Amino acid sequence: MLFNALATLVCATVVAVSATPAYPENAIQARDAAVDNIVYVTDANKFCMIMPRDAHTNIGDSEHPGGMKTYCSPAGRYDNKQGQLPADFWSNVAFKSGKGVNGGRYAQLTGCIRPSHLSRLNPDDYGGQYDSSGGAGGHGNPQGSQCLGYNHYVELVEPAGPRACIKCCDDPADCPTNKDTQGCPNVIKGDYFDCA
Repeated sequence: MLFNALATLVCATVVAVSATPAYPENAIQARDAAVDNIVYVTDANKFCMIMPRDAHTNIGDSEHPGGMKTYCSPAGRYDNKQGQLPADFWSNVAFKSGKGVNGGRYAQLTGCIRPSHLSRLNPDDYGGQYDSSGGAGGHGNPQGSQCLGYNHYVELVEPAGPRACIKCCDDPADCPTNKDTQGCPNVIKGDYFDCA
């Protein structure tokens, strides 16, 4: 009798476990990666940007799958999987929002950074670009990256500048991805405070 009750309990457990939906590992990785690929700009204190995942990496060398990660301001970080920028990462920063060339909304940060305060960066690196609509096949760099609340974004980090810029846009015309070698002032018009 005890044996039959035990056998019934084991069978019921096996049925319950096999009825539990299985989540493919790549779905879990994709969900985790979403937090790792997100940027946003609310104001000069609340924002997230993409940075190299590994310490002392040139921006261009980070541009491969898994080489980049979301880093947020102390007030902007909302998930433990995101890195945290030091509070004094910007030495001068300007926030601006408004309507772009075709009337679409945008929000941006431009200014001077302290690359030596973030171990991900090499202070002598001339930098590079991250975005939501460039990269291989126009799927972003990092792939699948996006700006919360907007359709597009473009970000340049230029440690040797030392400057950075990020702009989130409704309209891709306001976030050009084809000027990545021309530097922040040519990609995102704004205040750069004569960074030096």
